[in-house]
Amino acid sequence: MDLNAVQAEQGAVFAPDQIPLHFGDQLAEYRAAFENVILLDRSHEARLEMTGSSALDLIQRISTNDVATLVESQGRPTVFTNAIARILDRIEVFRQTDKLFILGGPGRSTPLRAYLQRNIFFGDDARVQDAAPSTRQFDLHGPAAQTIIKAAAPDAADLNIYEGRATTIADAPVYIMRRPPITEQHWTIIAPIEQAAAIWTTLTEAGAQPAGSLIYNVLRVRAGLPSVGRELSEQYIPLEVGLWDAVSFSKGCYTGQEIIARMESRNRLAKTLVAIQLDARVDVPAAVYVDGRSVGQLTSSVAAPDGEIFALAVVKPDYAEAGQLLTVGDDHVAAQVKAAPEAIRRQIR
Repeated sequence: MDLNAVQAEQGAVFAPDQIPLHFGDQLAEYRAAFENVILLDRSHEARLEMTGSSALDLIQRISTNDVATLVESQGRPTVFTNAIARILDRIEVFRQTDKLFILGGPGRSTPLRAYLQRNIFFGDDARVQDAAPSTRQFDLHGPAAQTIIKAAAPDAADLNIYEGRATTIADAPVYIMRRPPITEQHWTIIAPIEQAAAIWTTLTEAGAQPAGSLIYNVLRVRAGLPSVGRELSEQYIPLEVGLWDAVSFSKGCYTGQEIIARMESRNRLAKTLVAIQLDARVDVPAAVYVDGRSVGQLTSSVAAPDGEIFALAVVKPDYAEAGQLLTVGDDHVAAQVKAAPEAIRRQIR
């Protein structure tokens, strides 16, 4: 039985790309993310492999973070920016024995691979391959995630955040990474496509509750995590959307470095990411107003299964303090800033 067939038996309702949207009871999925553990199929996210002696140097010279010091099994977030420091992609790079494993956002495998290919110069020893067609990606979120890992792959249960290890689940080779949490714990499993159904079954039998991408989006917005096409876009510079952990201020030159360094040294951003409380959900994008003047843009807005609304906006720093009153959209829905920028950054980290 293939993976989608197993998921369908568990009640999955699928998006057009065959990623489960939900499994019939979104409130149960949502509660499990905080009380137990949920299992998500995130196979639409980018997965690339890079090999060659120049692979790490290439990432180092074209991205915002210092990845040159990565040791085997260690990972780090970094951002590709254009010449004026606008976001092209956020990735996470994990160093393995003989290659780099790169995680990116949904639907970004092809553009990421093309971008890396364009930056391989004559004389570079670097090759990039799309791992998405041959693998599946499963994510575990929740306080009991480590318990599931311990049951399925005990030799990976001691991983720290931004560490990865090759191991097995259900006699199949997998690569397991521990990543920054959005609900206490976050683990990612990269599985070969042929054994994906068996691995998914093993994880659910160990106690993980299947959940869909609708719940993931609620958890993402609730945690203040930027997403592709929302906060991760060429409208913004990494610091403006809270990606401080993906930027090094001590490494050498990279594309967009001068502008980012200037913003940090002057301690002055043109915009900043905030969590806001809305009286009603508003479709994005939508303008954010103070006293009838536009001061930013609503970038993400979701309603949780229990009715609570979570939203993110990028606004001028003068209007970013907690408690600031706002209105949003053409109907001027009442809102207020819920968390100041530093609080958002802590959640992202």
